[in-house]
Amino acid sequence: MTSSWLDLQVVWMAINIFLFLWFYFFYDLGDQFFYTRHILGCCGRTMRKQLDKNISFHKLVAYMIGLMTAVHTIAHFLNVEWYYNSRLGKYDDLSMALSSLDDSGNTTFLNPIRSTTTTPTLLVFTSVAGITGVIITLSLILIITSSMEVIRRSYFEVFWFTHHLFIVFFAGLVIHGAGRIVRSQTTTNPPHNATFCKDRIDDWGKIQECPVPQFAGGFPQTWMWVIGPMILYVCERLLRFIRYMQTVKYRKIVIRPSKVLELQLVKNGFKMDVGQYVFLNCPAISQLEWHPFTMTSAPEEDFFSVHIRSVGDWTQKLISIVEQMGVDGPFGTASEDVFDYEVAMLVGAGIGVTPFASILKSIWYKFKDSNPKLRTRKIYFYWLCRETHAFEWFADLLQLLEREMEERGMGSFLTYKLYLTGWDQSHANHVMVHADADTDVVTGLKQKTNYGRPNWDKEFEQVRKENPTSVVGTFLCGPAVLATVLSKKCVKYTDVDPRKTKFYFNKENF
Repeated sequence: MTSSWLDLQVVWMAINIFLFLWFYFFYDLGDQFFYTRHILGCCGRTMRKQLDKNISFHKLVAYMIGLMTAVHTIAHFLNVEWYYNSRLGKYDDLSMALSSLDDSGNTTFLNPIRSTTTTPTLLVFTSVAGITGVIITLSLILIITSSMEVIRRSYFEVFWFTHHLFIVFFAGLVIHGAGRIVRSQTTTNPPHNATFCKDRIDDWGKIQECPVPQFAGGFPQTWMWVIGPMILYVCERLLRFIRYMQTVKYRKIVIRPSKVLELQLVKNGFKMDVGQYVFLNCPAISQLEWHPFTMTSAPEEDFFSVHIRSVGDWTQKLISIVEQMGVDGPFGTASEDVFDYEVAMLVGAGIGVTPFASILKSIWYKFKDSNPKLRTRKIYFYWLCRETHAFEWFADLLQLLEREMEERGMGSFLTYKLYLTGWDQSHANHVMVHADADTDVVTGLKQKTNYGRPNWDKEFEQVRKENPTSVVGTFLCGPAVLATVLSKKCVKYTDVDPRKTKFYFNKENF
């Protein structure tokens, strides 16, 4: 009974591990092949949206591995206790006889506790299955606990390094089955008739119907589940190492007053799409740490750029040390699909505006070149910031777009609204004094800055009213709380009539 239960747990864990490794591979590598998503066409929008939820799936499979590990471990503890009690004869004569089977070759026993002096604790720390079980369980505990958002946000280095304990976890998992602690009865010649012989223990080996029963551990099979994804993962890491070794040159470095570092970089053969991100590595800080940043440049430019806000130890050091850096990417994100929609709502919070900087730049270049492939006919852009300095580096691009759209008679193509969510009384007084100015006192733009947070019901209702028969792509790069709000609004304001307005929600994930 217990052996069958453990077998079931092993199979279920193997399935979860296979899914985990397979999706771990696609989490890293799948985004690189972003062109494959475009060949799906509009009919593949739903599939692309699911691919953009790779991190959510990654977490879900990890939770299942954690849950099944707990169940598997508890089942082993119960089994070991039962094995020990059976060896001491605390149950019936049959369990004691099975535990006491003599086996000089030490290969056909049933009970792994081979003597009465072997305690469950001693078995755990002296057997292959026990030692590897302790190692992989501790590794999994460290991986899961260090993945909590509070640690990931505040101590990214802890999260980054402990997450690589997955190597120890899977290595131990492959070896774990070699202990063959879960055993089943093998066929003897003549066969052992368990129904007839279970009440004739003294006749075992003496009569033909009851030869001494033989047992064997199952062949380790974990490697069969992990070898495919592991090979793909190793190939992917080699590819990323080759790309990392390619020289990256600086084109321009700008330190913004709002503690934002702008890097314009050049790399041979580098191609990107709007909204994609790259991993940056600065060996002067750490040889192993890679951090994701959304590119703010457009594909039409001969360089790629990122804007990095100082929010932690690594970014603070990076702003001080920019002489050495490695780049890995680009990687695909949900924002790549923005041009698949006739109407797009772009929502950025703080530095989360970076993917939309790339999109708006690309639109500007497409208009300059009169690109016939530009399907998008209307963009609504919302930017939420806590402080006025954050608007500085992006205002120039918006001013350029304002002027370009007016010159081409397309002033209605881009509707943008800036929201300042934090201010003091002195700032409010300054705004009141200049309330009648033609341009905004904060940004210098014709569109005045709004104070507070958007009324999303009002915004969605306006978009639906102005686009009664369109499919609207709503894109967010911001906090999870705002994502929950916008996803609900997309459902609320999507019309049940397929001929009318529909909203599709997309969120950036790193």
